[in-house]
Amino acid sequence: MKAIRVMEPYDLQVVEVEEPSITESNEVKIRMKAMGICGSDMHILHGQNPFATYPRIIGHEVAGEVIELGDSVTGLNVGDKVVIEPMTSCGECYACKQGRRNVCEHVEVYGVHQDGGGREVAVFPEDLVHRVNSNLNWSEVALIEPFSIGAQAIYRGQVQKNDMVYIIGAGPIGLCCLKMVKHAGAKVAISDFNQERLDFAKKWGADVTINPQQQQVEDELLIWTNGMGANVVIDAVGTPKTVEQAVEVTSVAARVVLLGFNVESSRIAQVNITKKELTICGSRLQTERFPVVVDLFNSDDFDVEDLISHEFPIDDAKKAFKLMEAMPPALRKVIIKM
Repeated sequence: MKAIRVMEPYDLQVVEVEEPSITESNEVKIRMKAMGICGSDMHILHGQNPFATYPRIIGHEVAGEVIELGDSVTGLNVGDKVVIEPMTSCGECYACKQGRRNVCEHVEVYGVHQDGGGREVAVFPEDLVHRVNSNLNWSEVALIEPFSIGAQAIYRGQVQKNDMVYIIGAGPIGLCCLKMVKHAGAKVAISDFNQERLDFAKKWGADVTINPQQQQVEDELLIWTNGMGANVVIDAVGTPKTVEQAVEVTSVAARVVLLGFNVESSRIAQVNITKKELTICGSRLQTERFPVVVDLFNSDDFDVEDLISHEFPIDDAKKAFKLMEAMPPALRKVIIKM
């Protein structure tokens, strides 16, 4: 069977591998149908993901059809359309005991720490396999995982109805955050240098869009909030400059959610944190958000299919990743059909 494997940094290949078999009674064998390309996949390809080892079959935004069940599996049936929750945890460390298994000391992500779903057939434990409505198309189902990242950011930021939320970055994750914020009943301003992405964000319900090349972000936010500042800021970019901006543009009692990974230091005046009594928190993966997002996708009024801008067959995986590297203005979400 075919699989998308990063052999070493900058070397992605579509290779032939042996089809896996069920070895444990709780396992589910799945014919994979769609895989979304994520920023972390690009980091693996470019040798910039500190958690990945090589060679690695990538793919953690994946959807498929159940084709075989282990003897103890009772909650699924052959033929079910499913999405994979691509994260394992130990259940014993401090984080797990606090209900935050997303930051488990031994957390592993399929497609990063161990081989993922970027292959024609894969096997996963039952507790990571979620049934979805059969009327969803495969590419839509693959979007559930990135939307769980957005849901986690909203959860960490304690977004409430009528909050004024500023999202930095209108890439795929920023747009997922936008959709989740609007679903929570809050108002949204979003910024990006890519005007096509901002136009799409407006179509998706953004109340205000800001292009920092043409507008002063701080001024626009003060006008929008009548001088108050943003109640919640979600930084979906993660550079030192955006972290600094996230703190600067807040209201009092605001929450700042940091999504990006960056090893460089930011320069933040401590007085802004204390004076406003800000809450600044990280957001990684998701904790118990998957069932919430699955329910949203299963509903009739949560339409996100137009986030997908490009689709490729598995044989053209290299072309898909080249497109991601080129970053044309119209690029949003790229899906590989397995």
